[in-house]
Amino acid sequence: MSFPEHRPRRLRRTPAVRRLARETHLVPSQLVLPMFVREGITEPSPIGSMPGIVQHSMDSLRRAVAEAAEQRIGGVMLFGVPETRDAVGSGADDPNGILNLATEAVVAEVGDAVVVQTDLCLDEFTDHGHCGVLREDGAVDNDATLERYTAMGLAQARAGSAMLGLSGMMDGQVGAVREALDAEGFTDTLILAYSAKYAGAFYGPFREAVDSQLKGDRRSYQLDPGNGREGVREALLDVEEGADVVMVKPALPYLDVLADVKASVDVPVWAYQVSGEYAMVEAAAAHGWIDRRGAIMESLLGIRRAGADAILTYWAVEAARWLRAEL
Repeated sequence: MSFPEHRPRRLRRTPAVRRLARETHLVPSQLVLPMFVREGITEPSPIGSMPGIVQHSMDSLRRAVAEAAEQRIGGVMLFGVPETRDAVGSGADDPNGILNLATEAVVAEVGDAVVVQTDLCLDEFTDHGHCGVLREDGAVDNDATLERYTAMGLAQARAGSAMLGLSGMMDGQVGAVREALDAEGFTDTLILAYSAKYAGAFYGPFREAVDSQLKGDRRSYQLDPGNGREGVREALLDVEEGADVVMVKPALPYLDVLADVKASVDVPVWAYQVSGEYAMVEAAAAHGWIDRRGAIMESLLGIRRAGADAILTYWAVEAARWLRAEL
């Protein structure tokens, strides 16, 4: 009888050996928490399609971001939900708009304990729900939208945002915002480019979270799900224009794109575990079909293994608590 020449199982024999041999590690500082703040409410409002996630009031936002800082996560990404909207998203660059006021409040609450980030896109602020200014024929006007993005970027920088999350997928958005920031003296403000942001079916719960007014779709500016090389090309263009970090979104359906982008650029690469990914796990766990904690941590490790240096995830605080308890 012959016996195996190689015995890789030795490296899996005990929990201690498995920990020592693990190739991919996850720590709280690699997690970023997306947070929604809604104008005109005094108590947090639950989001039905995202169990456990809420639209925050200003007071509950301060409490939640303090908790996030206590768990030592890497950052928070703020999204504003205004009471009124118009065709050009005027509330986006209004100093008294909900997102800019929330940014000031969060910076005052936690300072540099976490990296305060802000979503730079018009979709939450427009009455048509698109990420840019529309032409008369209903198409998004790329270059007119860039003017709105630069105004929005300056407003967010003045409010104290450390990192602007450019998620609108307009051509030239990174270069336009970087030029405007530098001209106004905001040379230290970081730009996170949502470079490979795909149009698809995983954003549904997010639309509820921001009370989206969108009719139709965003396929004329977000990437086609069948295109991997295009995601790499977009990332390379954004780095050339001055992006400090590039993003792949969603995460799990595009791990191949994430790995390719990681191999192609020389800046940090992040991924966004989007609302649909969150909702699927929560729904299956609620029915007892999967181990909730196991599925959450396995999904985060998979995204890290594919190349993400950091992950935007709605489980950021909970996962950080678990990770810290294991130390």
